[in-house]
Amino acid sequence: MSDRPVRQTSSLAAPAPARVQYAIVPVPRLSLHTVARRAGVHPDLIRRFVALGLVEAERDASGRLVFGPTAPAALARVQRLRTGLCLNYASIGLVLDLLDRISLLEAALRRAGTRSDIPPWT
Repeated sequence: MSDRPVRQTSSLAAPAPARVQYAIVPVPRLSLHTVARRAGVHPDLIRRFVALGLVEAERDASGRLVFGPTAPAALARVQRLRTGLCLNYASIGLVLDLLDRISLLEAALRRAGTRSDIPPWT
């Protein structure tokens, strides 16, 4: 037996392995102009949001930006944070990261069966 102390690892320290998911039906992709029209935002502003990492987008085979079906809602969320809280774009990125983290923690609490008496605020 060794005299070295045994190091215990926390289950919170190790990230969960990535799950592979296969779509049965192809996920529809929206063009930049479709998203701009649905969200009521200029396409150049959407390009800026993508460059800042505030909205997720991919490039198609011809190099054009394509978005998932939730992109208009994500843009609306960014706009609400910008106008409602008077935040700059760097701050919006931080707030979005924190809100996503809160959602993950609330989901973990629900899965664990622990429930707060306070309804979720996000």
